[in-house]
Amino acid sequence: MSKILKAIVNKNIEFKINTDLIPKLDALQISESEYHILQENKSYKTKIIDSDFNNKSYQVKVNNNTYHINIFNDLDLLIKDMGFNIGSTKHVNSIKAPMPGLILDINIKIGQEVQENDTLLILEAMKMENIITSPRDGIIKSIVVKKGDAVEKNHLLIEFDS
Repeated sequence: MSKILKAIVNKNIEFKINTDLIPKLDALQISESEYHILQENKSYKTKIIDSDFNNKSYQVKVNNNTYHINIFNDLDLLIKDMGFNIGSTKHVNSIKAPMPGLILDINIKIGQEVQENDTLLILEAMKMENIITSPRDGIIKSIVVKKGDAVEKNHLLIEFDS
């Protein structure tokens, strides 16, 4: 079954690869990372210099020219279109109350640098203490609530510097 992959070379050249054509390449493996390829009567000496399979990123040398290549399949493109980039940095700029409750404690100050998963505040809801942690590394820009405040769901609690 034919699949179309999207390749980006040196971060600015995009093209599509039909997976049905890959087996039709006349490729001879020279070593673990080197190949000799014939395509349309042209000879190419290739070498895989570096590969990061998880990020689908490769550095390839073709006839003494080095190229940085990223390859994406249909699922990768769908995930990107939906805004869920795997492995990307979280860009959360504010924290809102996940439920109505009472602010029991605030463990941070404006201007404080926090790390992902640091405790920011404690929200009591339905007689349970809920620890609200930082979703990312960052610096606290503002704290909209104070200890003892009652908040509703989606009430702004904390903002990060961008």
